Amino acid sequence: MTGFALPLLALLMLTGCSVNDFDNSPARHHTKAIELDKAEIVRVSLKMGAGELTVSGGSPRLLDAAFDFHQLASEPIVSYHSTGVRGDLTIEQPSNSGGFRHNEGDYKWDLRLNDHVPLDVAANLGAGEARMKLGDLVLRSVEVHMGVGELNLDLRGNPTRDYDVQIHGGVGEANVYLPSSAAITANAKGGIGDISVQGLEKRNGRWINPKHEHAAANIRLDVTGGVGAIHLVAE
Repeated sequence: MTGFALPLLALLMLTGCSVNDFDNSPARHHTKAIELDKAEIVRVSLKMGAGELTVSGGSPRLLDAAFDFHQLASEPIVSYHSTGVRGDLTIEQPSNSGGFRHNEGDYKWDLRLNDHVPLDVAANLGAGEARMKLGDLVLRSVEVHMGVGELNLDLRGNPTRDYDVQIHGGVGEANVYLPSSAAITANAKGGIGDISVQGLEKRNGRWINPKHEHAAANIRLDVTGGVGAIHLVAE
């Protein structure tokens, strides 16, 4: 078996599809918007089997989303429910979509979230690349479960409240960028791979930001690696 076939087979097994799932269907581009309501807190759940995910802020609504895909069965499912105080926004790849695309770049989510509503963001990722620029959002918590691929989580900004971040690594690389002006408490444990840390100081088994140890906003970070590299950068 060739060097390419082994990782391909691993991706197929991870996402539960077969080579027969590949097709030459024409590319489709759909958009979706969710308006703001009176919800004071919103939980955002992202479930992508395989592909390219981009998440950022800047939406005047709760959500502005753009999706690129081929099969109609792969169109992401977007749902939102609100109790009036708490909202739940879910975006997920259909379980019968086949998951892995012959070219991962053909399956893309570009999501823009509101900068002012407090958010709990949870992402479950299968295979591919995720770029999450969340530093401008009002975060209550962030949780990421990685599969196979690369995660770039950018939390740089000017946080005004404490929040927790949990990253559970899979097979690949996780790059986490932290705001140097915030108080930071970071724990990182690697499985098989390297852990590199810049801009933080290690004390009693954890990393902190010594110059802003008593800042008003504290980011509590817990990273558990799988197979791959973990990079923490405070700047």
